[in-house]
Amino acid sequence: MAKKVVATLQAAGKEYAKIIRMKKSEKTGAYSFTESIVPNDRIQEVLNKR
Repeated sequence: MAKKVVATLQAAGKEYAKIIRMKKSEKTGAYSFTESIVPNDRIQEVLNKR
């Protein structure tokens, strides 16, 4: 399925990046991950959000 997503994103004409962020839970200490696909020109904008 991931190959279909990548092929679809490349056909759009813009270059995209997959961002994986890690967050530690205050209660349990476990880590959770969130993934997002954003255009290359908005990477810093997304990473600066907290």
